[in-house]
Amino acid sequence: MRQRLLVRATLLGVCLLLLGRPCFAEPTAADLATQAISECEKGRLLPDRDERAASFARGEKLALHAVALDDTCADAHFAVFCNRGETMRLDGESITDVLALRGLLAELDRTLELRPDDSRALAAKGTFLVRLPRLLGGDVERGEQMLRRVLVLDPETVTARLGLARVCSYRGQRDEALQYATRALEVAKELGRADKVAEAQAMLAELGVKR
Repeated sequence: MRQRLLVRATLLGVCLLLLGRPCFAEPTAADLATQAISECEKGRLLPDRDERAASFARGEKLALHAVALDDTCADAHFAVFCNRGETMRLDGESITDVLALRGLLAELDRTLELRPDDSRALAAKGTFLVRLPRLLGGDVERGEQMLRRVLVLDPETVTARLGLARVCSYRGQRDEALQYATRALEVAKELGRADKVAEAQAMLAELGVKR
């Protein structure tokens, strides 16, 4: 037993000398944020509703821990938005809880405050602005500007294309809306994103096209 403890103490001492910190250091805010975003992405693809809910709950817990460690970590705030937002969508999209919605948007705004060119946050914020009624902060023109900016930052975006398809549909520009939605479906299939494929197909169905 004494020999085993001596070996462990020696290994720990070597780690401290080589790394200048404990071998079993606590994860950083960035590490936790990465794990939280992974939980969100994994949850989106799970077939079972309860499994999705559990994944989003784990993700939000990790994200909140990351924010507590470092409020200036943009990924941490986006991870809170991602997991909390998906939890709110589990049983269908709804805007009945205005306070929850404002909290969600606050996480997006904080992300963009820390990282103005975060394409994921820009796409999400632009989509909200396009879809929300003006009473709740909706602004179609500003949302469209954000979504077009995302296309420049991330040519493979699906979310921004679907948002722009919706804008064009609102304006009666059906052909342009179809172009955005069709390309969104193609990109979603190329990326292997079943959740985004479903969203693109739903948008095309709204436009009267089955794919």
